Amino acid sequence: MSSLFAFLHHMAAFALAAALAVEFVLIKEALSVTVARKLLLADLVFGASAGAVLVIGLLRVFFFEKGAAFYFTNIPFLAKLALFALIGVLSIRPTREFLSWRSAIKAGEAPSVDAITLQKLRKTIHAELAALALLILCAALMARGVGQLG
Repeated sequence: MSSLFAFLHHMAAFALAAALAVEFVLIKEALSVTVARKLLLADLVFGASAGAVLVIGLLRVFFFEKGAAFYFTNIPFLAKLALFALIGVLSIRPTREFLSWRSAIKAGEAPSVDAITLQKLRKTIHAELAALALLILCAALMARGVGQLG
């Protein structure tokens, strides 16, 4: 059962990373109905996979693997949680913006977004990717027992 949950956790994490990478690429393109629709879908996949990563990860911490005592005394794990939360907070702005485009998309129109807003979205997605890279580093360190207290 532990292997199954590890597999599911990794698949959800890869889906999250892929969705964020898709957003990163698409946000650089000219905003058309097609691009806006793809961004909205990528953000949906990002959110769903983030939820799956969180739920499955917590199940692994409390019911499988090494137990909560190991994880909550591991500095890279705590950093991982903090980075995951940071990514979640950062993702609020793009998600709200993408959701605001739904009526324009339904009408077959490209959303009207000013250059400053697009630049802020790009910077936010870049920050999410940077935090994700650090999170992956923390995962590797944690898996090797680096930073274990006590």
